[in-house]
Amino acid sequence: MNIHEYQAKALLRSYGCPVSEGRIVLKADEAKTAAGEMDGPLWVVKAQIHAGGRGKGHFIEPEAGEKGGVRLAKSVEEAETLAKQMLGRTLVTHQTGPAGKQVNRVYIEDGSDIAHEFYLALLVDRQTSRISFVASTEGGMDIEEVAANTPDKIVSFSVDPASGLSDFHGRRVAFALGLEGAQVKQCVALVKMLYKAFVEKDMEMLEINPLILTPQGTIKVLDAKVSFDGNALYRHPDIMALRDETEEDPKELAASKFDLNYIALDGEIGCMVNGAGLAMATMDIIKLYGAEPANFLDVGGGATKEKVTEAFKIITSDPNVKGILVNIFGGIMRCDIIAEGVISAVKEVGLQVPLVVRLEGTNVELGKDIIRNSGLNVIAGDNLSDAAEKIVKAVKG
Repeated sequence: MNIHEYQAKALLRSYGCPVSEGRIVLKADEAKTAAGEMDGPLWVVKAQIHAGGRGKGHFIEPEAGEKGGVRLAKSVEEAETLAKQMLGRTLVTHQTGPAGKQVNRVYIEDGSDIAHEFYLALLVDRQTSRISFVASTEGGMDIEEVAANTPDKIVSFSVDPASGLSDFHGRRVAFALGLEGAQVKQCVALVKMLYKAFVEKDMEMLEINPLILTPQGTIKVLDAKVSFDGNALYRHPDIMALRDETEEDPKELAASKFDLNYIALDGEIGCMVNGAGLAMATMDIIKLYGAEPANFLDVGGGATKEKVTEAFKIITSDPNVKGILVNIFGGIMRCDIIAEGVISAVKEVGLQVPLVVRLEGTNVELGKDIIRNSGLNVIAGDNLSDAAEKIVKAVKG
């Protein structure tokens, strides 16, 4: 689960991290008052969406102006004008795709003098199963660009959970960033705060870009991007309360309510599969035969008829879907349950596109009989290769 920048900063502030004062604004006429509650003389007006690259992004609507989603205001009146330009408009960044995301809230923050910008992140290293720090002197720009062009400017290391975090790790970050004197002590303290927040709140990623050094030699968190482990959210009702459902894909949101693992993609063939590995293989073989998957959808090993019905509804709600491939290997999951769910869903929502069903495993013959006797125009797949070839051929005409 992701949260907005202003929410991430409020969370980090509760752990003692140095962040600027700011106010969230939902209506443009609140912006002037919000800015007036801060010192100025510069204010930063930031569009709040779940995507990076806001500063380099652009709005679709010409009324929003040519600047990106992060703008400077030199007066409270200008802050109000900028908020009016952003709210309700569609911001496009390299992470949103060409469709962009609508800005429903802006964050107005006290401006900061910057002597230097750094990059600092904590994440879970899947290879070592440890928390890793990633630090770079090249802050304020995409870390992917830094990694591609100047990888020597990125320092990363992991923390051994047996010994835990120590001042040594903080000093290692400080030296990687070229800090000195009192700045090193500040960095050590900040690293402790960030690590504590990361562990206690079950974060998957905590990215600060940029972390800045002011002309006075003070370290400050100028931006923050945080995502959490969805499997641990039951332990954190305070974090769950920060969820902004308007930022999520409606299909993915609907899937989460039925405990379905669904990720929307850009292709034309909808997939319903049981098991993550089989789902990946299904997507791969669709691409092998010349088409693109429209989604990743794993109904799980213990799916019910109702769950399968909802999964089918979600797939068919995608206007890009030109065909559907159901690929089920019945181990824990029974093929007859899948067949009943597919038939129930088709009768409820209709079938406007070709449907190929491949069943194998527990109660496979019963499942095939249910589909054969349904009276529906369903194409049977003998195996995974045959099913993928048939659905691609049906979609391509």
